[in-house]
Amino acid sequence: MRARFVLIILILLGLAACGAPEKKPAPAPAPKVVGYFTGWGVYARDFQVRDLDESGAAGRLTHLLYAFGKVAGGRCTTADKWADYEKPIAAEHSVDGVADGPGATLRGNLGQLRKLKQKHPGLRVLWSFGGWTGSAGFTEAARDPDAFAESCHKLLTDQRWAGLFDGIDVDWEYPNACGLSCDKSGPQALSRLLSSLRERFGPDSVITAAVPADVSKLTATDYRTAAGTANWLSAMTYDYFGAGGDTRKLQKTAPHSPLTAYPGIPRDTATTSTTIDELLKLGVPASKVLLGIGFYGRGWTGVTATEPGGDATGPAAGRYEKGLEDYEALVKRCPPTGTIAGTAYARCGSQWWSYDTPETIRGKMAYARGKALGGAFAWELSGDTPGAELLTAVTDGLSGRP
Repeated sequence: MRARFVLIILILLGLAACGAPEKKPAPAPAPKVVGYFTGWGVYARDFQVRDLDESGAAGRLTHLLYAFGKVAGGRCTTADKWADYEKPIAAEHSVDGVADGPGATLRGNLGQLRKLKQKHPGLRVLWSFGGWTGSAGFTEAARDPDAFAESCHKLLTDQRWAGLFDGIDVDWEYPNACGLSCDKSGPQALSRLLSSLRERFGPDSVITAAVPADVSKLTATDYRTAAGTANWLSAMTYDYFGAGGDTRKLQKTAPHSPLTAYPGIPRDTATTSTTIDELLKLGVPASKVLLGIGFYGRGWTGVTATEPGGDATGPAAGRYEKGLEDYEALVKRCPPTGTIAGTAYARCGSQWWSYDTPETIRGKMAYARGKALGGAFAWELSGDTPGAELLTAVTDGLSGRP
Protein backbone atom coordinates (compact mmCIF):
# COMPACT_ATOMS: atom_id res chain seq x y z
CA MET A 1 0.00 0.00 0.00
CA ARG A 2 2.76 2.42 0.92
CA ALA A 3 4.68 1.59 -2.26
CA ARG A 4 1.55 2.26 -4.34
CA PHE A 5 1.10 5.65 -2.60
CA VAL A 6 4.70 6.64 -3.32
CA LEU A 7 4.26 5.63 -6.94
CA ILE A 8 1.16 7.80 -7.31
CA ILE A 9 2.99 10.79 -5.81
CA LEU A 10 5.90 10.33 -8.22
CA ILE A 11 3.52 10.13 -11.18
CA LEU A 12 1.74 13.30 -10.11
CA LEU A 13 5.04 15.11 -9.65
CA GLY A 14 6.15 14.03 -13.12
CA LEU A 15 2.92 15.26 -14.67
CA ALA A 16 3.29 18.60 -12.89
CA ALA A 17 6.84 18.96 -14.14
CA CYS A 18 5.78 18.18 -17.70
CA GLY A 19 3.03 20.76 -17.53
CA ALA A 20 5.15 23.48 -15.98
CA PRO A 21 5.94 26.29 -18.42
CA GLU A 22 9.58 26.48 -19.41
CA LYS A 23 11.31 29.57 -18.08
CA LYS A 24 12.76 31.69 -20.83
CA PRO A 25 16.04 33.47 -20.22
CA ALA A 26 15.79 37.22 -19.78
CA PRO A 27 16.53 39.03 -23.05
CA ALA A 28 19.92 40.67 -23.29
CA PRO A 29 19.77 44.45 -22.87
CA ALA A 30 19.98 46.49 -26.03
CA PRO A 31 23.54 47.65 -26.79
CA LYS A 32 24.39 51.16 -25.72
CA VAL A 33 25.26 53.61 -28.48
CA VAL A 34 27.06 56.54 -26.88
CA GLY A 35 28.55 59.68 -28.38
CA TYR A 36 30.47 62.65 -27.02
CA PHE A 37 29.42 66.17 -28.01
CA THR A 38 32.05 68.79 -27.22
CA GLY A 39 31.12 72.23 -25.98
CA TRP A 40 33.95 73.89 -27.92
CA GLY A 41 32.78 72.33 -31.19
CA VAL A 42 30.34 75.20 -31.70
CA TYR A 43 33.24 77.57 -32.33
CA ALA A 44 35.75 76.81 -35.12
CA ARG A 45 34.12 73.52 -36.10
CA ASP A 46 30.65 75.12 -36.17
CA PHE A 47 29.16 71.81 -35.03
CA GLN A 48 25.87 72.62 -33.34
CA VAL A 49 23.44 70.54 -31.30
CA ARG A 50 21.03 70.93 -34.20
CA ASP A 51 23.45 68.97 -36.39
CA LEU A 52 22.82 65.90 -34.23
CA ASP A 53 19.16 66.09 -35.13
CA GLU A 54 19.58 66.86 -38.82
CA SER A 55 22.17 64.12 -39.37
CA GLY A 56 19.98 61.48 -37.72
CA ALA A 57 22.58 60.89 -35.00
CA ALA A 58 20.21 61.84 -32.18
CA GLY A 59 17.81 59.11 -33.23
CA ARG A 60 20.55 56.49 -33.17
CA LEU A 61 22.18 57.38 -29.86
CA THR A 62 21.03 55.89 -26.59
CA HIS A 63 23.22 58.29 -24.58
CA LEU A 64 24.81 61.66 -25.36
CA LEU A 65 27.76 62.84 -23.25
CA TYR A 66 28.36 66.58 -23.08
CA ALA A 67 32.10 67.30 -22.77
CA PHE A 68 33.54 68.71 -20.72
CA GLY A 69 32.71 70.10 -17.36
CA LYS A 70 35.65 71.20 -15.23
CA VAL A 71 36.96 69.87 -11.91
CA ALA A 72 38.45 72.76 -9.95
CA GLY A 73 39.23 72.83 -6.26
CA GLY A 74 37.96 69.26 -6.05
CA ARG A 75 34.50 70.36 -7.23
CA CYS A 76 32.42 70.15 -10.40
CA THR A 77 32.04 73.43 -12.26
CA THR A 78 31.42 74.68 -15.79
CA ALA A 79 34.35 74.97 -18.18
CA ASP A 80 32.88 77.54 -20.60
CA LYS A 81 29.71 79.19 -19.36
CA TRP A 82 29.35 81.17 -22.61
CA ALA A 83 29.13 78.05 -24.77
CA ASP A 84 27.36 76.06 -22.06
CA TYR A 85 24.40 78.29 -21.25
CA GLU A 86 24.91 81.97 -22.13
CA LYS A 87 25.48 82.10 -25.91
CA PRO A 88 22.29 83.12 -27.76
CA ILE A 89 21.47 80.58 -30.45
CA ALA A 90 20.15 81.90 -33.75
CA ALA A 91 17.13 80.32 -35.37
CA GLU A 92 19.19 78.60 -38.09
CA HIS A 93 21.25 76.83 -35.41
CA SER A 94 18.35 75.99 -33.10
CA VAL A 95 16.92 72.49 -32.82
CA ASP A 96 13.35 73.77 -33.13
CA GLY A 97 14.15 76.67 -35.47
CA VAL A 98 13.38 79.24 -32.79
CA ALA A 99 16.06 81.74 -31.79
CA ASP A 100 16.90 82.40 -28.15
CA GLY A 101 15.15 85.58 -27.06
CA PRO A 102 16.83 88.20 -24.86
CA GLY A 103 14.80 87.04 -21.87
CA ALA A 104 15.59 83.32 -22.25
CA THR A 105 16.62 81.80 -18.92
CA LEU A 106 18.66 79.08 -20.64
CA ARG A 107 20.63 79.50 -23.83
CA GLY A 108 23.76 77.98 -25.33
CA ASN A 109 24.41 74.27 -25.70
CA LEU A 110 22.43 73.27 -22.63
CA GLY A 111 19.36 75.06 -23.93
CA GLN A 112 19.70 73.25 -27.23
CA LEU A 113 20.28 69.91 -25.54
CA ARG A 114 17.04 70.40 -23.66
CA LYS A 115 15.24 70.98 -26.98
CA LEU A 116 16.97 67.95 -28.49
CA LYS A 117 15.91 65.77 -25.60
CA GLN A 118 12.31 66.98 -25.90
CA LYS A 119 12.36 65.98 -29.57
CA HIS A 120 14.02 62.63 -28.77
CA PRO A 121 12.58 61.61 -25.38
CA GLY A 122 14.41 58.29 -25.39
CA LEU A 123 17.81 59.99 -25.47
CA ARG A 124 19.61 60.19 -22.13
CA VAL A 125 22.08 63.04 -21.57
CA LEU A 126 25.11 62.98 -19.27
CA TRP A 127 27.56 65.73 -18.35
CA SER A 128 31.14 64.53 -18.69
CA PHE A 129 33.89 66.00 -16.50
CA GLY A 130 37.63 65.98 -16.97
CA GLY A 131 39.26 65.00 -20.24
CA TRP A 132 42.93 65.04 -21.23
CA THR A 133 43.52 68.68 -20.31
CA GLY A 134 41.03 68.81 -17.44
CA SER A 135 41.87 65.86 -15.21
CA ALA A 136 44.31 67.44 -12.74
CA GLY A 137 41.45 68.48 -10.45
CA PHE A 138 40.44 64.88 -9.77
CA THR A 139 43.40 64.41 -7.44
CA GLU A 140 41.95 66.95 -5.03
CA ALA A 141 38.44 65.60 -5.56
CA ALA A 142 39.66 62.15 -4.51
CA ARG A 143 40.60 63.55 -1.08
CA ASP A 144 36.93 64.32 -0.34
CA PRO A 145 34.71 62.24 -2.64
CA ASP A 146 31.49 63.15 -0.84
CA ALA A 147 32.09 66.88 -1.27
CA PHE A 148 32.91 66.29 -4.92
CA ALA A 149 29.69 64.33 -5.43
CA GLU A 150 27.65 67.00 -3.67
CA SER A 151 29.08 69.72 -5.90
CA CYS A 152 28.37 67.69 -9.04
CA HIS A 153 24.79 67.00 -7.98
CA LYS A 154 24.23 70.68 -7.23
CA LEU A 155 25.55 71.68 -10.65
CA LEU A 156 23.65 69.07 -12.65
CA THR A 157 20.37 69.88 -10.90
CA ASP A 158 20.71 73.66 -11.19
CA GLN A 159 17.22 75.09 -11.65
CA ARG A 160 18.18 76.67 -14.98
CA TRP A 161 18.57 73.23 -16.59
CA ALA A 162 16.89 70.98 -14.04
CA GLY A 163 15.79 67.70 -15.60
CA LEU A 164 18.22 67.87 -18.51
CA PHE A 165 20.90 65.53 -17.21
CA ASP A 166 20.31 61.85 -16.54
CA GLY A 167 23.71 61.31 -14.96
CA ILE A 168 27.40 62.05 -14.99
CA ASP A 169 30.51 60.74 -16.73
CA VAL A 170 33.95 60.79 -15.08
CA ASP A 171 36.74 61.13 -17.65
CA TRP A 172 39.77 61.01 -15.35
CA GLU A 173 42.98 60.66 -17.35
CA TYR A 174 44.30 58.90 -15.33
CA PRO A 175 43.62 57.73 -11.76
CA ASN A 176 46.78 56.58 -9.97
CA ALA A 177 48.76 57.00 -13.20
CA CYS A 178 50.15 59.67 -15.49
CA GLY A 179 48.40 61.56 -18.26
CA LEU A 180 49.03 65.24 -18.86
CA SER A 181 49.76 65.24 -15.12
CA CYS A 182 50.45 62.40 -12.72
CA ASP A 183 48.16 61.17 -9.94
CA LYS A 184 49.04 59.08 -6.88
CA SER A 185 45.64 58.84 -5.21
CA GLY A 186 45.80 55.05 -5.00
CA PRO A 187 44.04 52.19 -6.79
CA GLN A 188 40.72 52.78 -4.97
CA ALA A 189 40.43 56.51 -5.72
CA LEU A 190 38.19 56.14 -8.77
CA SER A 191 35.87 53.62 -7.14
CA ARG A 192 35.49 55.89 -4.10
CA LEU A 193 34.54 58.81 -6.35
CA LEU A 194 32.00 56.71 -8.23
CA SER A 195 30.54 55.32 -4.99
CA SER A 196 30.03 58.83 -3.63
CA LEU A 197 28.40 59.87 -6.90
CA ARG A 198 26.11 56.85 -6.80
CA GLU A 199 25.09 57.53 -3.22
CA ARG A 200 24.34 61.18 -3.97
CA PHE A 201 22.66 60.77 -7.35
CA GLY A 202 20.74 57.60 -6.53
CA PRO A 203 20.25 54.22 -8.20
CA ASP A 204 18.38 55.49 -11.26
CA SER A 205 21.03 57.93 -12.44
CA VAL A 206 23.54 56.90 -15.10
CA ILE A 207 27.09 57.03 -13.73
CA THR A 208 29.95 56.13 -16.07
CA ALA A 209 33.71 56.45 -16.39
CA ALA A 210 36.20 56.51 -19.24
CA VAL A 211 39.14 54.14 -18.82
CA PRO A 212 42.58 54.06 -20.48
CA ALA A 213 43.63 51.78 -23.31
CA ASP A 214 47.18 51.34 -22.00
CA VAL A 215 47.38 48.00 -20.19
CA SER A 216 49.94 49.34 -17.70
CA LYS A 217 47.48 52.05 -16.68
CA LEU A 218 44.63 49.56 -16.37
CA THR A 219 46.52 47.67 -13.68
CA ALA A 220 47.12 50.86 -11.66
CA THR A 221 43.47 51.20 -10.65
CA ASP A 222 40.85 48.78 -9.33
CA TYR A 223 38.54 48.92 -12.32
CA ARG A 224 36.64 45.83 -11.23
CA THR A 225 35.37 47.62 -8.12
CA ALA A 226 34.71 50.77 -10.14
CA ALA A 227 32.58 48.75 -12.56
CA GLY A 228 30.47 47.51 -9.67
CA THR A 229 29.22 51.05 -9.13
CA ALA A 230 29.25 52.42 -12.67
CA ASN A 231 26.66 51.63 -15.32
CA TRP A 232 29.55 51.08 -17.70
CA LEU A 233 33.23 51.81 -18.37
CA SER A 234 34.18 53.37 -21.71
CA ALA A 235 37.46 51.89 -22.98
CA MET A 236 39.34 54.57 -24.93
CA THR A 237 40.54 52.14 -27.57
CA TYR A 238 42.18 54.67 -29.88
CA ASP A 239 45.30 56.87 -29.97
CA TYR A 240 47.62 53.90 -29.49
CA PHE A 241 49.99 55.58 -31.96
CA GLY A 242 50.34 59.05 -33.42
CA ALA A 243 52.85 61.58 -34.67
CA GLY A 244 54.24 63.69 -31.86
CA GLY A 245 57.15 64.25 -29.53
CA ASP A 246 60.38 65.59 -30.97
CA THR A 247 59.58 66.30 -34.62
CA ARG A 248 63.29 66.62 -35.41
CA LYS A 249 63.58 62.84 -35.06
CA LEU A 250 62.48 60.42 -37.74
CA GLN A 251 59.19 58.74 -36.91
CA LYS A 252 57.36 55.63 -38.10
CA THR A 253 53.77 55.45 -39.33
CA ALA A 254 51.31 53.21 -37.49
CA PRO A 255 47.49 52.99 -37.30
CA HIS A 256 46.19 54.72 -34.19
CA SER A 257 43.43 52.23 -33.41
CA PRO A 258 44.29 48.70 -34.56
CA LEU A 259 41.85 46.01 -33.51
CA THR A 260 44.55 43.34 -33.39
CA ALA A 261 48.33 43.13 -33.65
CA TYR A 262 50.02 42.92 -37.06
CA PRO A 263 53.56 42.12 -38.23
CA GLY A 264 55.79 45.06 -37.42
CA ILE A 265 53.48 46.76 -34.92
CA PRO A 266 55.59 48.98 -32.63
CA ARG A 267 53.98 47.51 -29.46
CA ASP A 268 52.03 44.30 -29.72
CA THR A 269 49.93 45.19 -26.65
CA ALA A 270 48.74 48.45 -28.24
CA THR A 271 45.53 47.07 -29.70
CA THR A 272 41.82 47.25 -28.99
CA SER A 273 41.57 43.52 -28.40
CA THR A 274 44.41 43.58 -25.84
CA THR A 275 42.72 46.40 -23.91
CA ILE A 276 39.34 44.64 -23.88
CA ASP A 277 40.89 41.30 -22.90
CA GLU A 278 42.74 42.98 -20.03
CA LEU A 279 39.57 44.59 -18.68
CA LEU A 280 37.77 41.25 -18.78
CA LYS A 281 40.77 39.56 -17.15
CA LEU A 282 40.64 42.12 -14.35
CA GLY A 283 37.07 41.07 -13.64
CA VAL A 284 35.09 43.84 -15.33
CA PRO A 285 31.87 42.27 -16.69
CA ALA A 286 31.72 42.32 -20.49
CA SER A 287 28.27 43.90 -20.34
CA LYS A 288 29.82 46.90 -18.58
CA VAL A 289 32.54 47.51 -21.17
CA LEU A 290 31.99 49.87 -24.10
CA LEU A 291 34.39 49.81 -27.05
CA GLY A 292 35.66 53.22 -28.18
CA ILE A 293 35.78 54.44 -31.77
CA GLY A 294 37.59 57.60 -32.87
CA PHE A 295 35.76 59.64 -35.49
CA TYR A 296 39.06 61.13 -36.68
CA GLY A 297 42.45 60.16 -38.06
CA ARG A 298 46.07 60.51 -36.96
CA GLY A 299 48.56 61.51 -39.61
CA TRP A 300 52.23 61.90 -40.53
CA THR A 301 54.03 63.91 -43.17
CA GLY A 302 57.32 63.35 -45.01
CA VAL A 303 56.40 59.76 -45.86
CA THR A 304 57.57 57.73 -48.84
CA ALA A 305 56.04 54.32 -48.05
CA THR A 306 52.39 53.36 -48.47
CA GLU A 307 52.34 50.53 -45.91
CA PRO A 308 52.49 51.13 -42.13
CA GLY A 309 55.97 51.31 -40.62
CA GLY A 310 57.40 53.77 -43.11
CA ASP A 311 59.61 56.70 -42.14
CA ALA A 312 58.04 60.11 -41.51
CA THR A 313 59.36 63.49 -40.45
CA GLY A 314 56.51 64.63 -38.18
CA PRO A 315 52.79 65.21 -37.83
CA ALA A 316 50.71 66.06 -40.88
CA ALA A 317 48.86 69.36 -40.97
CA GLY A 318 45.33 69.33 -39.55
CA ARG A 319 42.69 72.05 -39.53
CA TYR A 320 42.59 72.30 -35.74
CA GLU A 321 45.61 70.35 -34.50
CA LYS A 322 48.81 68.91 -35.96
CA GLY A 323 48.56 65.24 -36.74
CA LEU A 324 44.78 65.17 -36.27
CA GLU A 325 41.89 65.48 -38.72
CA ASP A 326 38.17 64.64 -38.78
CA TYR A 327 36.96 61.62 -40.73
CA GLU A 328 34.59 63.84 -42.68
CA ALA A 329 37.53 65.77 -44.15
CA LEU A 330 39.95 62.86 -44.53
CA VAL A 331 37.63 60.57 -46.46
CA LYS A 332 37.36 63.25 -49.16
CA ARG A 333 40.94 64.51 -49.41
CA CYS A 334 42.89 61.38 -48.43
CA PRO A 335 40.66 58.32 -48.99
CA PRO A 336 41.74 54.88 -47.76
CA THR A 337 44.38 53.02 -49.72
CA GLY A 338 44.48 49.92 -47.53
CA THR A 339 43.42 48.19 -44.33
CA ILE A 340 45.40 46.45 -41.63
CA ALA A 341 44.52 44.92 -38.26
CA GLY A 342 40.87 45.89 -38.55
CA THR A 343 41.37 49.56 -39.36
CA ALA A 344 42.15 51.66 -42.43
CA TYR A 345 45.08 53.77 -43.60
CA ALA A 346 45.63 56.22 -46.43
CA ARG A 347 48.66 57.50 -48.33
CA CYS A 348 48.21 60.73 -50.26
CA GLY A 349 51.33 62.41 -51.54
CA SER A 350 53.75 62.87 -48.66
CA GLN A 351 51.07 62.32 -46.01
CA TRP A 352 49.96 59.11 -44.30
CA TRP A 353 46.79 58.84 -42.22
CA SER A 354 45.04 56.11 -40.24
CA TYR A 355 41.36 56.14 -39.35
CA ASP A 356 38.27 53.99 -39.10
CA THR A 357 35.73 53.80 -41.91
CA PRO A 358 32.15 52.46 -41.91
CA GLU A 359 33.53 49.11 -43.07
CA THR A 360 36.18 48.80 -40.34
CA ILE A 361 33.73 50.02 -37.71
CA ARG A 362 31.31 47.25 -38.64
CA GLY A 363 34.19 44.80 -38.15
CA LYS A 364 34.91 46.22 -34.70
CA MET A 365 31.23 46.03 -33.80
CA ALA A 366 31.21 42.37 -34.82
CA TYR A 367 34.12 41.91 -32.43
CA ALA A 368 32.14 43.71 -29.69
CA ARG A 369 29.17 41.41 -30.27
CA GLY A 370 31.41 38.37 -30.13
CA LYS A 371 32.75 39.51 -26.76
CA ALA A 372 29.21 40.29 -25.51
CA LEU A 373 30.25 43.87 -24.75
CA GLY A 374 27.72 46.43 -23.56
CA GLY A 375 27.99 48.56 -26.69
CA ALA A 376 30.24 51.24 -28.13
CA PHE A 377 30.95 54.95 -27.90
CA ALA A 378 32.33 57.59 -30.23
CA TRP A 379 34.86 60.32 -29.61
CA GLU A 380 33.55 62.61 -30.92
CA LEU A 381 30.49 63.27 -33.02
CA SER A 382 31.65 66.35 -34.94
CA GLY A 383 34.10 64.20 -36.93
CA ASP A 384 31.29 62.26 -38.63
CA THR A 385 29.77 63.09 -42.03
CA PRO A 386 26.57 65.17 -42.37
CA GLY A 387 24.70 61.90 -42.83
CA ALA A 388 26.22 60.28 -39.71
CA GLU A 389 27.82 57.47 -41.73
CA LEU A 390 30.16 56.37 -38.94
CA LEU A 391 27.49 56.34 -36.24
CA THR A 392 25.19 54.43 -38.58
CA ALA A 393 27.93 51.81 -38.95
CA VAL A 394 28.12 51.58 -35.15
CA THR A 395 24.40 50.98 -34.71
CA ASP A 396 24.12 48.63 -37.68
CA GLY A 397 27.20 46.73 -36.57
CA LEU A 398 26.01 46.31 -32.99
CA SER A 399 22.66 45.01 -34.21
CA GLY A 400 24.27 42.62 -36.68
CA ARG A 401 22.85 44.32 -39.76
CA PRO A 402 25.14 44.10 -42.82
